[in-house]
Amino acid sequence: MSTAITSRFVSRLTRQTLALILAGGRGSRLKHLTLWRAKPATPFGGKYRIIDFPLSNCINSGIRRVCVLTQYKAHSLIQHIQRGWGFLRGEFGEFVELLPAQQRIDDSSWYRGTADAVFQNMDIIRMHEPDFVLILAGDHIYKMDYGPMLARHVESKADVTVGSVEVSRERAREFGVLTVNAANEVIRFTEKPKEPETLPGRDRVALVSMGIYVFNTLFLFKQLTEDAESAASSHDFAKDILPPLIGRQRVMSYPFRDVQTKSQRYWRDVGTVDAFFEANMELVEVDPELNLYDEHWPIWTYLDQAPPAKFVFDDEGRRGMAVDSMIAQGCIISGGYVNHSLLFSGVQIHSYVRLQDAVVLPGVDIGRHCRISKAIIDRACAIPPDTVIGENAEDDARRFYRTEQGVVLITREMLGQELPRAR
Repeated sequence: MSTAITSRFVSRLTRQTLALILAGGRGSRLKHLTLWRAKPATPFGGKYRIIDFPLSNCINSGIRRVCVLTQYKAHSLIQHIQRGWGFLRGEFGEFVELLPAQQRIDDSSWYRGTADAVFQNMDIIRMHEPDFVLILAGDHIYKMDYGPMLARHVESKADVTVGSVEVSRERAREFGVLTVNAANEVIRFTEKPKEPETLPGRDRVALVSMGIYVFNTLFLFKQLTEDAESAASSHDFAKDILPPLIGRQRVMSYPFRDVQTKSQRYWRDVGTVDAFFEANMELVEVDPELNLYDEHWPIWTYLDQAPPAKFVFDDEGRRGMAVDSMIAQGCIISGGYVNHSLLFSGVQIHSYVRLQDAVVLPGVDIGRHCRISKAIIDRACAIPPDTVIGENAEDDARRFYRTEQGVVLITREMLGQELPRAR
């Protein structure tokens, strides 16, 4: 098969695909970061929201029919998608539709699980008449072309294909673990096992589900209908839909690897405060694994119109500067020193501040003479002058939320400040 034919084949498959992004989760392990927003709406990487990554993957893959299923505290998520993802042309059959939990089936309006969320919207899926349904988690950070996965699904004559990624055995306990044969057919699937099964010859690495599934549409409808009729089901894809299919239907694994090197590609589940901090801190390294400067695979988002970042004062001890850091638009570094940190838009750093190893969300104001390290500062916090964070573990834990790895999370509630108008 020639390259041109292969490209046309993949293009045809993407046009026949409807993507469903499951974005209704609370993300409780992110603690106070998801107190007023859904996990997919959480800011990431200096200018994005987590939801922007699967959405951008769809657009860049040529999948331009996308539905986003929302539920938990979805206002900021809905607002972000309406503002930033309205550029698709409906007259060309392109769209990003929002599907909030609603009374579509019976009096129970909430989605009872991931499978139930899709089941409740089967009439909408049927209306769009896709040949394939691509189901995505809305809370992971990665760049992936879904086209080759769809092609592999068709070529292998699979009923369902599961995107898979290699992680350490310790981390695998948090995911659904796959066991595959030489042909990448799934022979076992275990959800969050205490003792994950590892890859042959690699006792420290396990293969886990990325929460990405390709289904033949009619096959998906059949499984969802049967699951909805089961009183014993929790109506979840990983717990209730996939396990009974193993050995009875053709369930294939699609390994998320680099085509040339066959090495594991970048994928992060930023499901905890520590993981969120680490993933953001990776971006300020000299050569981060996740390349946000890739012109061939841009990450799209909505941005407020703001002026460029500004650095002022050049006096000894009062020099506005940032080193080994990412500084977003609208920031003003006024006589403070920023090192190895990531600042979102509209952050103000006042004179004599020392900020190191910090993730600072939009609209934060840090007063004079503050010393802050190894911290996440939530949106619109006003840090009082002379505040010290990251130097006394006991004091940090008393005032704020401190993780086992020593990351300090600060929110407006913890500072006794009123909530901003929008989250």
